[in-house]
Amino acid sequence: MRLIATRTAGFFCLWLVIAGASARDLPMGLATAAAATWASLLLLPPVTSRPRPIAMARLILRFLAQSVLGGLDVARRAFDPRLPLRPGFVLFPTHLAPGPARNAFCTLESLLPGTLPAGSNDRGALVIHCLDVDQPILAQMVADETLFVEALGLGDRHD
Repeated sequence: MRLIATRTAGFFCLWLVIAGASARDLPMGLATAAAATWASLLLLPPVTSRPRPIAMARLILRFLAQSVLGGLDVARRAFDPRLPLRPGFVLFPTHLAPGPARNAFCTLESLLPGTLPAGSNDRGALVIHCLDVDQPILAQMVADETLFVEALGLGDRHD
């Protein structure tokens, strides 16, 4: 019930921001907030995971460090006259089931320089485009996924 009340209040506040607080529009705002809450519960059901702040901090620190190091590596490769690139694709057998958690993980990974999730194959493995297939891409992805799962508190569910 708390989740329903929170979502309804959030949608109603959004309504107020968009439409204003006119007294004659409030019934329509409440109806719209209720409909939006119903749709959001269908499209994004409640989850039982609880984010873990310390693991989230470790994930953020790792992400920031990888961003800086990856950016420097991409810049080094771009300015090197020999352009040391070995672009290609690697398959990452993720443990995350298709859905919001996997999408969020792919979004996070797409922000890191040098790698880009480009979909999944017929077995569910992520197809990762990378600038250099000789780099330890899979080991980095395993470490990132492990931290991601810990940070979101997904435990054994992985969905």
